[in-house]
Amino acid sequence: MDLPPPTPPRPELALVPRPVKLSARSGRFRLDATTRLRVTPGAESAADLLRTYLRPATGPRLEHAEDGTFVLALDPALRGLGEEGYGLTVSPHGVLLRAARPTGLLRGVQTIRQLLPYEALSAPYEGAELPGVEITDVPAHPWRGMLLDVARHFQPVSYLHRFVDLLALHKLNTLHLHLTDDQGWRMPVAAYPRLTEIGGRRTQSMTGPAGSTHFDGRPHGGSYTRAELTGLVAHAAARGVTVVPEIGVPGHVRAALAAHPELGNDPGRSLDVWTHWGVCPNVLGVGDHVLDFFRTVLDEVMDLFPSPYIHIGGDEVPTEEWETSPEAVARAAQEGLRGPRDLHGWFMSRMADHVLRAGRRPVAWAEEGSTLPPDCTVMSWRTPRHAWAAARRGHDVIHAHYRATYFDYARDPGPLEPPAQPGRPVDLRTVYGVDLAPPAGEPLLAGKVLGTQGQLWTEFVPTPEHIEYLTYPRLCALAERAWDPTDDWPDFRTRLDGHRARLTALGVPHDTLPDRTAHAPA
Repeated sequence: MDLPPPTPPRPELALVPRPVKLSARSGRFRLDATTRLRVTPGAESAADLLRTYLRPATGPRLEHAEDGTFVLALDPALRGLGEEGYGLTVSPHGVLLRAARPTGLLRGVQTIRQLLPYEALSAPYEGAELPGVEITDVPAHPWRGMLLDVARHFQPVSYLHRFVDLLALHKLNTLHLHLTDDQGWRMPVAAYPRLTEIGGRRTQSMTGPAGSTHFDGRPHGGSYTRAELTGLVAHAAARGVTVVPEIGVPGHVRAALAAHPELGNDPGRSLDVWTHWGVCPNVLGVGDHVLDFFRTVLDEVMDLFPSPYIHIGGDEVPTEEWETSPEAVARAAQEGLRGPRDLHGWFMSRMADHVLRAGRRPVAWAEEGSTLPPDCTVMSWRTPRHAWAAARRGHDVIHAHYRATYFDYARDPGPLEPPAQPGRPVDLRTVYGVDLAPPAGEPLLAGKVLGTQGQLWTEFVPTPEHIEYLTYPRLCALAERAWDPTDDWPDFRTRLDGHRARLTALGVPHDTLPDRTAHAPA
């Protein structure tokens, strides 16, 4: 059981994730209303973000001055640190943050944020000091993310802004936004408004595990506007976070079928938005009109989300409807497939091709018996073996093993934990144990690993407080291993003791689940 520690000490450098190279220096740099920034061309976005975080210590405006002692600079000499690497020097006389690329500066800004006294994270604190330090830092993996399911339980866009801020604090760079499922459709599609008008609302929700006969009797609904999602994308980009949308096909589509029965295998059948949990037996039909419908959906998704990656789902696709549908059986024969079960891979290929033609990269969940198109990035959730098998076939892979990265699984056996997930808890030590190294004797496969991400499916997670209670501090452990794969559990636990106080200052309920809904700004 991962018990909360006693009141921790305040180590000077309790940074999470741990920088690759860090040396403590003597002295401290004082922040106050007289502090001035010197910003070189190309560093303006990082300076804007820094002003946001330093406002409690420096007042409402951190002005630019040519002789400013707090310097943010793009420096081509650091191009060996890549897109996200940076160097940071803090001395009594000044602060110098350098990077070859603007994203690297954004990562360094988050380190500065963590160096602030806890009191200065969310409340006025004149005279805050940064400890002297020399840091050179670069991530091991380019994909360090977190999935948030807003289909099962909708969350307002204001909370998604906070969620992004907390990801950025931990130098995570991807928010995987699960926008559609059997229980709700949250993505606005101008061509098909019924998707949100009908698919965005369900009459009630199951209150027990899959198969339960208990329901809460309360309607649940919600969807985003284009303006809200555009604002979220901009907010995330300003923090170096990419929002990757997921529109799942050809399973997990009951909400879409409720809005558009003609997309199903029995067009004359009327379905409701699913009120159950578990795997719904309904899947999309395989007619040309269905393919065209979802190509239009994906066009609108790609118009709204500039992410180079677009997730197209592909998990948990029952094939019984296809096996009993004359149209699906005929389609399988027409396409030269072995049978209706192969329509799963065929459908994914059609969607992936559409994403590729738009200049984007499709991402899909790995499933046993379904081969994904060669250009798909594979997200492996059932077993790491799927990841390595995909890497051998030439796919880029993202590790998302449910036994180590599913944060809807219990943290421990306590009463606040989700009720439905079987097996042992996914505790902090288990998450820290995520290993992205390739199997022995296959070192070249390391080049196919983009990284890893956490998952929070929200069947039993209705509130922002519950989201954060289940996410933290486990996401701290995953962020650590994705940034630097060095295995040093004792050192991580020591730093996490200090970092917990930082989370507390930001209002993150990492140890207990509060009754209130208020949050400090992240």
